[in-house]
Amino acid sequence: MKTIYSPLHLGHSGTMELISGAIVPAFEKPSRAEIVKARIEKQGVGPILPPNEHDVAAAARVHRADYIDFLPTVWPLWEKTGRGGSAIPFTWPTRGLRGDVRPKTIDALLGYYSFDGGAPFVEGTWPAIKSSYDVALTAAGLVKSGERTAFALCRPPGHHAGSAFMGGYCYINNAAVVAQWYRDQGAARVSILDVDYHHGNGTQEIFYSRDDVQVLNLHADPMVEYPYFLGHADERGEGAGLGFNHNYPMPFGTDWGGWSASLDDACGHLAAYGPEVVVVSLGVDTFEKDPISQFKLQTDDFPKIGRRIAALNLPTLFVMEGGYAVEEIGVNAVGVLEGFLGS
Repeated sequence: MKTIYSPLHLGHSGTMELISGAIVPAFEKPSRAEIVKARIEKQGVGPILPPNEHDVAAAARVHRADYIDFLPTVWPLWEKTGRGGSAIPFTWPTRGLRGDVRPKTIDALLGYYSFDGGAPFVEGTWPAIKSSYDVALTAAGLVKSGERTAFALCRPPGHHAGSAFMGGYCYINNAAVVAQWYRDQGAARVSILDVDYHHGNGTQEIFYSRDDVQVLNLHADPMVEYPYFLGHADERGEGAGLGFNHNYPMPFGTDWGGWSASLDDACGHLAAYGPEVVVVSLGVDTFEKDPISQFKLQTDDFPKIGRRIAALNLPTLFVMEGGYAVEEIGVNAVGVLEGFLGS
């Protein structure tokens, strides 16, 4: 299995986030990708290759053009105000406020284009976002050209980013981008299987009214867990997309028994849909020791995930999402890949 990786992600470092009533160092940190990369090398999973450069046209197929245009301007606009540190949103338009009016100042724009305080910017953030996008598209190209599978070691992650909003450490929705790219390359159907602990609210929002991209999310119950406002089982899609969105909300404390039953059901729906390619949003924050998650999967469970996905016998692209138990993230993420490969 070939892995695509870019060191430009390292520029997105030293970020702060607003969480639990405090401004704290972000849990999403550079060591996450570096530990996964080191584990790939140690295990001999396959070559690690750099991404090819891509323009942002593919991103504009799933994100609003004004949102994509905004992202490279954030840090220059922030610096222009004389501030450093992390640019963090802190004001949001909500019910009863004029969210239809695009404001002019950087502080207001950060809120206009986000849904939480978990999408900080520093000087190296945009190059990291762009490199993560390039990683995803390059890996997608490998599978399109005939590889059975590939791994996009994306950082920052993407599945919380919607058509015109960032949040949850996510800016461009890499899984959505590559799913649309496969469609544009001629695939009739694509499935996105999101196994991250947190619901992929951005991915759901992007494809909710479409029947050509199936979205299946396994995650913690949004009644009690972030991102809270999407991810319920009765959200099945709308219009042409009705029946093509599947959510599997699960309670705190879910272990392999309960989680794997949801995976089996999701894989059943996926197989019945008959996609030409599967995009896996690979989050490993379902791990029992993850600092911001409440599931109880153990290290030995992660290869089982890979084996179950391999049993679908479909071209499969893995796109890195979450996972914050930094010491174990490499073993667990690579465990999924090794399970898929049968090693």
